[in-house]
Order: sequence, then C-alpha cells, then structure tokens
Amino acid sequence: MTDALPPPHVIDSPLCTAEVYDHGAQVIRWAPRGAEPVLYLSTAAELEAGSAIRGGVPVCWPWFGPGREPGMEPSHGFLRTTPWRLERRTDHQDGSVELVHRITSDDVTSPHWPQPYAVELRSRLGTTLEISLTTSNTGEEPIDYEEAMHAYLSVGDAHQMSIDGLVGKSFYDKIFKAERRQTGRVRLSGETDAVYRTTGGVTIDDPASGRRLRVTTTGMSDIVVWNPGERKAREISDIGDGEWQRFVCVEGANVLGDAVTLGPGGTHTSTYRVEVLER
Repeated sequence: MTDALPPPHVIDSPLCTAEVYDHGAQVIRWAPRGAEPVLYLSTAAELEAGSAIRGGVPVCWPWFGPGREPGMEPSHGFLRTTPWRLERRTDHQDGSVELVHRITSDDVTSPHWPQPYAVELRSRLGTTLEISLTTSNTGEEPIDYEEAMHAYLSVGDAHQMSIDGLVGKSFYDKIFKAERRQTGRVRLSGETDAVYRTTGGVTIDDPASGRRLRVTTTGMSDIVVWNPGERKAREISDIGDGEWQRFVCVEGANVLGDAVTLGPGGTHTSTYRVEVLER
C-alpha cells in the first residue's frame, strides 16, 4: 500500500489560481484569473509518495532522462520524487504569490550522484508563471549536472498546434539519435523528443484553444520539445487514455553537452517563464 501525498498548497489570488506540491516542489496547476488551465495534469497521475507526478512542471535534476551514464535511476533524477521543504510564502504587492522550496544533500542523495549540493526553487505565480532553480555547490570538488523544467503545457489539439521560434536551430533528435536542423515551425506528427540548442523564446500557437503561449528562459541553453504520440502513450500507464493529444512539453534545460559545471562554492540560476497571449 502506498501513501497518498499531503495536499498541495492552493493559490487563489486576484491574478491567478494554482496548486503546488512540496513533493518535487512541483507546480501542478496554474492559470491566470479567468483563463483556461495552462498546465496539463494527467487524469491517471500517481499522486503517491515516491512516484513522479505526470503533469505540471516537474524539476529534472541532476540528470535528464536516463542520464549520461548507464544505470542512472530514477529517470530525470531524484529530486522530482522527493519532498522539499517550503521555506516561505510571500504575497507580493503586485498580487503575485511566491513559494520558495529548498532541498540539500542532507535530505536526499544518490549513489549515481553523491556530491554535496543545495537547491532552491522559487515559484512566482501571477499573470505569468516564473520558476527559478538555483543550484549551489556546497562541496570541495567541482560538480557537473543536467537540469530541466519539464513543463507540460495544455493544448486543445497537439496535431493542430505549432511552435514558432526554432527555425534554423540545430537539435538532437532523441528518437532517431541524429543531429538535425529545424526547417519551418515545429509540428507534431508522431513521437517527438528533440533537444534544441537555443536561448531564444518560443511561442506555442494553439488554434484549438484559441490562444498562444509564450515561453522564455534565462540561464538555460536548450529547449526540449516532447510528446509521446499515440503509440508510445499507450505504453505509459500514467497518461490518461488519448490525453497525449492534450499537451506538449516545451521545456527549458541544460542537458547533454550543455550540462552545468560548478566549482566549489559556485551557484547557477535557471529561470523558466510562461505567459498566455491572445491569438
């Protein structure tokens, strides 16, 4: 028998509605006041201790996917399945709400990545969602890590949506294990898993929902686009039936050759932002 997660922190402000779990310090719902949900949360999500939550904005750290060496588990690192400490909540004068979570190597570590560290996550929720991840090397040796904000963005129809801002960008196609260059807007035609090398923003045009979403990052070298497609989605137990059509992951990341190296006492901050635009 597994333990259900404690309830999330609920934000209901003049600017937005949102829910944030201490588990993984994960924002699972967010929408500007009066708007439809911006983040997808699977109807089959496992809201249990030790499990990854399928949806919202999972934090991938200190490795991405299966990692860069064989045998690294769990997928996407150990921070997304671990409870973080809520350090404080701040209700700002502009109406936004900020939650600050923290976790260190005294709380959780891994034989695959035993180095000392401290990580702080700031989630600022208002008309824009802004999530900042600050990693500190608290040890005496350099550390090398991957990171990503694995955002599941809700769309009306994944087949109709397109992503602008990546034309001409080089990317690594993880499905075919090949280097490619983007020509035209990104459109989904099946399983997609691509790591684009870019620091520029992207816009998700979602005609089925009648809106656009704008994603920008700082401190991140990559944009990852992921959707399992129909066939792969059938193999993933915590994606609801047919729900692969209801989201696209557009992630900010430092992965593969863009992993971050920090010397002793060094820090690095990466920030992911998403806002709703009229179409």
